[in-house]
Amino acid sequence: MRFSLVPVLVFILGFVSFGQEVLSPIGAIRRGEAKPLHLKATASVDSTFIYSFDTLTLPFLDEFSHSRFSLMNSQPGDPGVTEQKFYYLTDLSGVPLTNDKVFSSNPTKKYTTSGGTTTQTDLPMISVKQANFQYYPVVYSTIQFYPPYNVYEDLDEGTEPDTIAVSNPDIKQDSVIVFFAHEADPTKYWTDKYVYHNYTHAVNPWTLGVATFDGLDETGYPYAIGTTQSGYADYLTSKTIDLSPYTPGDSVYLSFLVQREGFGDAPEVTDSLVLEFFNQGTNQWNHIWGINGGPQNNFKVVHLKIRNPAYFNNGFKLRFKNYGGLSGMLDEFHLDYVHLRAGSGYQDTLFKDYAFVYPIGSLVDTYTQVPWEHWVAAPTHMNPNVKIVVRNGSNVPENNMNGNVKVNFNGATEGSFTLVGQVLSDGINYAPRTVVESVHDFTGGYTFSTTPSVNIKTFDIIGSAGAQFPNLSLNDSSYTQQVFENVYAYDDGSAEAAYGIAQVQGRLALKFQPYKADTLLGVRICFVPTVKDLSNKLFLLTVWGDNNGVPGSVLYEDQFFYPRTPKYEDERGAFTDYILKDTRLALGSGAFYVGMRQIDADPLNIGFDRNNEHSDKLFFSLNGGINWQSSSELGVPMMRPIFETGDNFDLSVREQTKEISWGVYPNPTNGIVHIDWRSEEQFPGALLLDAQGRSVLSISVENLQFDLSDVPRGIYFLKLNNSQNVKKIIR
Repeated sequence: MRFSLVPVLVFILGFVSFGQEVLSPIGAIRRGEAKPLHLKATASVDSTFIYSFDTLTLPFLDEFSHSRFSLMNSQPGDPGVTEQKFYYLTDLSGVPLTNDKVFSSNPTKKYTTSGGTTTQTDLPMISVKQANFQYYPVVYSTIQFYPPYNVYEDLDEGTEPDTIAVSNPDIKQDSVIVFFAHEADPTKYWTDKYVYHNYTHAVNPWTLGVATFDGLDETGYPYAIGTTQSGYADYLTSKTIDLSPYTPGDSVYLSFLVQREGFGDAPEVTDSLVLEFFNQGTNQWNHIWGINGGPQNNFKVVHLKIRNPAYFNNGFKLRFKNYGGLSGMLDEFHLDYVHLRAGSGYQDTLFKDYAFVYPIGSLVDTYTQVPWEHWVAAPTHMNPNVKIVVRNGSNVPENNMNGNVKVNFNGATEGSFTLVGQVLSDGINYAPRTVVESVHDFTGGYTFSTTPSVNIKTFDIIGSAGAQFPNLSLNDSSYTQQVFENVYAYDDGSAEAAYGIAQVQGRLALKFQPYKADTLLGVRICFVPTVKDLSNKLFLLTVWGDNNGVPGSVLYEDQFFYPRTPKYEDERGAFTDYILKDTRLALGSGAFYVGMRQIDADPLNIGFDRNNEHSDKLFFSLNGGINWQSSSELGVPMMRPIFETGDNFDLSVREQTKEISWGVYPNPTNGIVHIDWRSEEQFPGALLLDAQGRSVLSISVENLQFDLSDVPRGIYFLKLNNSQNVKKIIR
């Protein structure tokens, strides 16, 4: 049966005047009263690794052009890996209890009948030691529990007391295994990975690469999504550094660079970045330096002399940590050029280094990625405007030198380009302490080879540029990759903000011009987790043709009763493939647009790349697609059309929504709805949403029915947890 959407659309069109295009920091929200944070009840150190590391010596220098984070990728059974088993329950002397020893956290009773009257008293509690498996080291506390039975005694009958076991005592023996590994690599400096090592989030860093502190963990997920909590978020902790050969008279200095905000969210004045030193003698971290939040600034030089004799031993460590919002990419600080060395001085505040500022831009015209088969059909699209940004870190003018960009495939150089020194420096030399952006034409000479037969190709792009003064050679080179997959892409894979439309039934569309006719399979989208969890919001994947430079007729749109939801992947910058439902769309070589029609007014927060400007290709509509507006936001949302080329042989296995056998009845209904679960897998629970995508009811894994008698008449959607499977229900 088909249902008319006219009444719904009439209602929706009444709100178009309130809609708008929204670009926000990833997770930005006005924070109010803080909420306490709690670990999940299931959190456990079971099967985790505890690492020890080698000790470093001076000098210590990380300018973040390369990753110097410890790998920490050991596996059980690897050479040198040991393990230890911890039991949940022990006696007071620490001996593990046997598995048949169980207890109750709720009072158990002794029931005594005498003279026809029954009285009850709590049974005496039993003292044991209980482990906290949420943290390592595992800590034991003395806890008292009740026996796992009730006692019934009838004095009138004169019989022996009866002991009746509790049917399901809640305190039982358990155990965890913790693994231990040692890493020894003097080229790795840091013992954690909470910060975001990146090349795009800072504004004009002095060298290539920074460490960004925000409210996202090492996977790119908020520490506390859906809260207004503030607290310490990212940590950057060094290995132990041996300072025993030195004394306070040896002029040991720590220098580093720090910037607020960059391309991200400005930290508030109550937020901060803090530096701490570890005092081996007291086994404590001591506050050394800090900076509060504020608007974006140029990189600030910090130069600190270590004077305290307590640090001159073989147990010194340093760490940075940020205080700010824990629910998104909030309150950002960017750290660069951490340098600890002896024989320095307070006057030594210059970073005399010639360096790349950002990676070399795409060598393909307009796009960062195109399908390889499309390139082979039209290999003439080398980029005439390759952007290169370098910085002269000296305080005096420096002569330029020619640079070079090599293109390698499988380790062999296929071609190269000369970077003319006068273009790189914008003149006859580099001005002091100046960032220079230059554009280079790569249309002459080499083009990416079309001979390799593989369909997914990755070329190594190695750039070098030099100046005549001494400098750190690591910064004189830039390594990037030119990837050819089965997508078209404008973005560089790194989101600096979140983009969306604040409008009921709002549309957004991104324009693409393919090199050749092909078949569209779907759209790859990067949704970013924010303060507000939007993973249950609904949208319809949509493809439009071209109408004189704006979206035209709809070529494909999801059925209204089978919508999609944003999905947050397990790592930062990861995409989700949304495949066209039950069809493949043949497209010519003309322009087309991919995007979405959202159901309610919440912006869906697509990752937004602020380093690649394509606002002329981004359009949005606030009145049902009748009129389209060009975006005013500089950058591009991270959406990539997927084409049917030879490199997607496993696409249907990886990306198609898994079919699950289930249904709902009766439908339509005026009351109880039953879930007909026919799959062999356990029912995962579900969420009931209204037609605007708002959550109405959560159905647990134990329930296969729910009651709609108290909700208004209308259309609802029942969405399985952790799945795209949705059923429409009419009340």
